[in-house]
Amino acid sequence: MKIYTRAGDQGETSLFGGMKVPKNDPRVEAYGTVDELNSFIGMTIALGSLSETVKDILHTVQNILFNVGTMLATPNELVNSQAAANLPRISEQHIKWMEDVIDQLSEQLPPLKTFVIPGGHPGAAMLHVCRTICRRAERSVTTLSPQTSKYQAIILKFLNRLSDLFFVLARYVNWQNHVKDVPWEKKDNIITNT
Repeated sequence: MKIYTRAGDQGETSLFGGMKVPKNDPRVEAYGTVDELNSFIGMTIALGSLSETVKDILHTVQNILFNVGTMLATPNELVNSQAAANLPRISEQHIKWMEDVIDQLSEQLPPLKTFVIPGGHPGAAMLHVCRTICRRAERSVTTLSPQTSKYQAIILKFLNRLSDLFFVLARYVNWQNHVKDVPWEKKDNIITNT
């Protein structure tokens, strides 16, 4: 299989089923942001010095994100078609899995009393980057509509919960590595003269 096809040289790309759309189509922006998120998760795994537990969770998320991308690339008229019958999808089961992971990890963490500033351990800092890209993906999917994507509602729910998972994972990585979360200091004047 050749890597280059030249099919996108005119600024268009194909959705599932072959329908052509401009590369700046909101649907392409949405699944492109999901793809960007997946790449940053891969970078987090590669550079973050993470435990096997955290890596396993992130690998599972990466696989599920491919399902999300497939769903976003499927035009409504093909959702119930024979051609799309075997395409992978996400469901409430995936959301329940994330909620269970969030609950299990949260039970081990100290109570959260304030907002935290992204950072700490390098892996935690990268997970905060993933969280913010996930929020951007969520905003991109919000610009779609049920007329554009029948899957919008379940994908929005999934991405919303996924950003929560990244936040908890960031705190968990800090906790595992004995790095304290940096609390947000609610002060008007935090600048000091040096």
